[in-house]
Amino acid sequence: MNDTPALRIESLQVAYRGDEGERLALDDLSFSIARGEAYGLVGESGSGKSTVAMAIARYLSSNGRIVGGRIEIAGRDVAKFERRALREMRKRELSLVYQDPARALNPTLTIGRQLTESFELAGLRGTRALDAARAMLRRVKLPSPERALSSFPHQLSGGMQQRVVIAMALAKEPSLLILDEATTGLDATVEAEIIALLQSLRRESDTALLFISHKLPLVTQLCDRVGVLERGRLVEEGAPAQLFAHAEHPYTAALLACLPTLGRTKRDGPLPTLGDAQAYDDEQAHDADERGGSDALRAVEAGLRAMEAAGRGGGIGGGGGPRTNAPILNVTGISKAYRIGTDTLQALDRVSLDIHAGETLGIVGESGSGKTTLAKIVSGLLPADSGTLTLDGKPLPARVERRSRAQIAAMQSVFQNPHNALNRAHRLHTLLGRAVGKLARLRGRAREQRIHELLDAVKLPRARLSARARELSGGQQQRVAIARACAGQPRMLICDEPTSALDVSVQASILNLFVELQQTRQVAYLFISHDLAVVRYIADRVVVLYRGQVVETARADDLFARPCHPYTETLLGTTSAPRRTPTSDTPTQHGCIYASHCTVSLGLQCEQRVPADIEVGDGHIVRCHLFGPRQAHPRD
Repeated sequence: MNDTPALRIESLQVAYRGDEGERLALDDLSFSIARGEAYGLVGESGSGKSTVAMAIARYLSSNGRIVGGRIEIAGRDVAKFERRALREMRKRELSLVYQDPARALNPTLTIGRQLTESFELAGLRGTRALDAARAMLRRVKLPSPERALSSFPHQLSGGMQQRVVIAMALAKEPSLLILDEATTGLDATVEAEIIALLQSLRRESDTALLFISHKLPLVTQLCDRVGVLERGRLVEEGAPAQLFAHAEHPYTAALLACLPTLGRTKRDGPLPTLGDAQAYDDEQAHDADERGGSDALRAVEAGLRAMEAAGRGGGIGGGGGPRTNAPILNVTGISKAYRIGTDTLQALDRVSLDIHAGETLGIVGESGSGKTTLAKIVSGLLPADSGTLTLDGKPLPARVERRSRAQIAAMQSVFQNPHNALNRAHRLHTLLGRAVGKLARLRGRAREQRIHELLDAVKLPRARLSARARELSGGQQQRVAIARACAGQPRMLICDEPTSALDVSVQASILNLFVELQQTRQVAYLFISHDLAVVRYIADRVVVLYRGQVVETARADDLFARPCHPYTETLLGTTSAPRRTPTSDTPTQHGCIYASHCTVSLGLQCEQRVPADIEVGDGHIVRCHLFGPRQAHPRD
C-alpha cells in the first residue's frame, strides 16, 4: 500500500507583485490530502483559495511567484519540475475544473471534438475515444449526449458547459482532481448527481479531490476534511460536520452566519455580513490572529442585532409580497426554439407569467430548462419565435434596439459575472456617469448628484469613484453593476444568477441590498437562481421551469412547504425517489414532458395526453395529471 499523500503542501508562501511591491497571498500554508480523500477549502473572496489551485498546477499569473515552501504531488516537488515534466504531470496526474466553463472550452470546436481529444490523450483512438466521450457525458448526466457531441459550446447552457468540462477532467482518471468553484453554475439536482459521481470516482480510482467552494453545505456532503482560509492562512481545519457545527475560530463562525438557510426569508430581516463592502478586501489585509477575529465577531453580532430589529419592525410584509392590481410585466405564450444541426431544441414552450411592483418572482429549474433564454427574451437581447410581452399594459418590442428610452430605463439587467458586464479599464465615475446620462438624461450638477445617490444606495464610498473596475473586489463590482442598472430608476430588474459567483459573506450583503432597494423603491425582480436557499430567502412567488415549460407556479411559502409537481419535489429534495432513467434522450412529443422521468407516472395518460394547468390552492398552479379540479394533494 502506498502511504505517500496525493498532495502535500508545506509552509507554502505565494506573493504577487503590484505597484507597491510584493504582497503575500498565501502565508505559511500547510495541509495534505491522502489518496482517495476529499479535502474542502473554504473562505471568502481574496482569502487565497484560487491561488492555492494555481500554485499547485504552476499556473500562477506572471506577477505571482512561489516565495517559499514545498508542493508535492505523489511525493515529487512540483516547484522543481522542468517544463516537460510539468506538462506530463498535468497530462497524466492532475486535472483542474474552474468556475467559468466558457474559458475552458474552445468556441470553434464541437464538444465531441474537444472531449474525444481528452480521451485520445489518455491513449484511446477513433471510435473507442468517441464511445468513451459519449459514455462520460452520460456519467455527468448531460441531457441528450448525442446532440451535445455535435454542438458548439455557445449552444449549451452554462450548467451544461460545466458538465462537459467536468467530463473532460475525469477522462484521464487523474490521481488529483482540483475543483475550483466547479459546481457554481449547476442546479441542485445536477449538483447532487455530480457529487455522487465524484464520490464514485474516489472509490473506483482512488482519486484525491481538492474541492474549493463557497457552498459550505456541499463541502459537508462531499469532503472528509475541510480547511478554512482567511487572508492566506489556514485558521481552522477538521471534519466538516464537526467544524461547521462547533466552529472554534470567529472567522469560521462569521462565514457560517452569512448563509441563508432554506427556511429563512427576507421577512425575517437582513442576513448578517462580514462588515461593510471593504471589510475583508485584500488591499487592507493584516494578520487575523493579532485581531483574534474581533472584526468578524463584531460584524456578525451587528448583523444579528439588525435581524432582531427588523423582525420587531415587521420586516417586509405579507407572505405573497406586495401586489398591485395591474402587473408591470406580462409574458404571454412565449416560445423559442434553437436549431442545432438537423435537430431542433425547444428552449421555451408557451411560457406565461407576470410580475407586479415590489415583487420578486423567482425562476428555478435545472440547467437547460430555459431560464436564461427567458431572461434574454424579456430583456430584448433575443427575439421569441412567438408570444407577446407587455410593459405597464403596453406592447414591448421584442428587440431592445426598438424599445423606447423609457422602456429601456424601466427594465434593466444584472448578470452573474460583473467582471464581464463592466469595462475593467473604466473608472466608476465613467461607468455610472454614462448610464445616468443615457437612461436618466441628466447633465451637470444633477448628473453628479445622481451618481452620488447611486453609490450611497449600494453602500459604496464616494471616494471610490476614481477607482477602476478592475481594482474592485467581486462583491464591489456587483454593487457597481446594480448601481448602473438603477441609473434610470428602473421599475424592474432582471437578475440572472446575480449571486452565484460570490462567496457567502458577499452574497449576503448583495441580497440585503436587493431587499433594501425593493423596500425603498418598490423595484420588482425577475430573479433567476439555482440556489434554492437564495430563492427561498428573496422570492415572493416562484415559477418552476422544466425543459422550457412552466410546470408549477406558487407563492414561495406554499411551494417550499408543499411542492406538488413530481419534478418540483425532486428539485427541492422533498422526495427520496430518484428520477427514472428514460429509454430515450428525447422527451415525449405528445404527453407530459416529464413523463419519461416521473416515478409516479400514470402510464399512457401521462405519455399521450398533455396535462392541463390545475389550480390546487390560492395562486398555486401545477401542470400534472395527478391533480384534478376536485382533487386534494394526491399524497395527502
